[in-house]
Amino acid sequence: MTLPALLIVDDDPLIRDSLRLILSDEFDIHLAEDRPHAIRLLRDMASPPQLALVDLGLPPTPHRPEEGFRLITELLAHSPNIKVITLSGQNQESNARHARTLGAIEFVAKPCAPETLRSLLRDALRIQQGEQAEQSDSQPPLGIVGNCPSLQAMRSQIELYARTPYPVLIEGESGSGKELVAAALQKLSGKPDTSFVVLNCAAISPNLLESTLFGHAKGAFTGATNAQIGFFERAENGTLFLDEIGEMPQELQAKLLRVLENGEYQRVGEASTRKSNARIITATNRDLRLAVRNGTFRNDLYHRLCIFTIQVPPLRTLGEDKLLLLHHFRQFYATQAMRPPFRLDSAAQEAWMQYSFPGNTRELRNIVIRLITKYPGLDVNLRQMEAELEPQPETEGNAANDQSAEIRQVLQQGNFDLDELLMGYTSRYIDAAMELAHGNVSEAAKLLGIARTTLYSRMEAVQKHKAQKVQ
Repeated sequence: MTLPALLIVDDDPLIRDSLRLILSDEFDIHLAEDRPHAIRLLRDMASPPQLALVDLGLPPTPHRPEEGFRLITELLAHSPNIKVITLSGQNQESNARHARTLGAIEFVAKPCAPETLRSLLRDALRIQQGEQAEQSDSQPPLGIVGNCPSLQAMRSQIELYARTPYPVLIEGESGSGKELVAAALQKLSGKPDTSFVVLNCAAISPNLLESTLFGHAKGAFTGATNAQIGFFERAENGTLFLDEIGEMPQELQAKLLRVLENGEYQRVGEASTRKSNARIITATNRDLRLAVRNGTFRNDLYHRLCIFTIQVPPLRTLGEDKLLLLHHFRQFYATQAMRPPFRLDSAAQEAWMQYSFPGNTRELRNIVIRLITKYPGLDVNLRQMEAELEPQPETEGNAANDQSAEIRQVLQQGNFDLDELLMGYTSRYIDAAMELAHGNVSEAAKLLGIARTTLYSRMEAVQKHKAQKVQ
């Protein structure tokens, strides 16, 4: 029997080897020492691992959690079905909550007893297998839970666009359910027996993405020992869903545009032209209009992809549907775990309704899993609920009205250093942008309104300034 694959990412070789020794009898172990190494392993694997153990403190900043946070995001972008557990010496509660918000199902502080870790991995695998085995007839219409106007409008769009052959662009935040919308479009397409092929453009190395999409001839490049069909051929007359389309390299965008315009493409290393009848659905959590203005995404391709556009609303805007989603996932996971469902008292329910769910439906689902595990058949109170939620940013006061007076007072006190103040602001804004972008430098640069190279320069300047202060 094939063992379930487990990716372990930790910069300490002793911990990596110890975990492999402890867990290799139950899991097919893959080891990585840092985030880039983990991504290379993912891209080389024939299929994504079912499970991942991720240390938050990874190089080049092993005493900070940003690399681990970024890796959680990238793992789930590569495969939304991966169950991620963070195993970390950085056991501050704020880190645990943020890791869960990003999509980790559990946070475990080092050191952890082997049997505890083994039990958590077994539970995560069981949850994943239950999700995959869920019967479609138990699902709500199109698999989409909710009755608010924005979701009703989205269902109407899906029904309207499903039977057309034209491209659809699905826009929405990470974890909001874009692949669910793509699957619903295929389901209602009138071609239930055709292929539905999914490719995450961010999950494939840029130099391999072309051959992955279009296939390659034998000998087309080093390592191409056999001819290989691409995803367009796999999709045949069905649907090709390209997730994270904003990550597609510009040189490949022109070739995708050609397929959209006349259905023609070539395998890498071949001169003959092939035809594709696949319908193209794309999705992004980026603002492609901004990418067009910045010159990182082709304007002509954007307009070909967005003949029809569907916006997936973020969970924070869904009002009472937050409770419907709670009821739906609570019933499913309680049945799966063979445990009685928990209940929320009035204060906990109010906290649930007020919470913004920055990780969207993925975060909500993982919160339900943890509550089912911790409080089967019990009432969950406000304190217990808040322990599962990431603290919300405080509302800014009206201090800006007194800002001028405060500045005059600071200047009058003497010893003022404008460079120090500006460097402090630069550091804080860079940190905030990197957190919002989950460690993606390109996205952080867009948030800050500067070029990526400029952001790298500013980050270097901040590090040098900090080093000088220490000296």
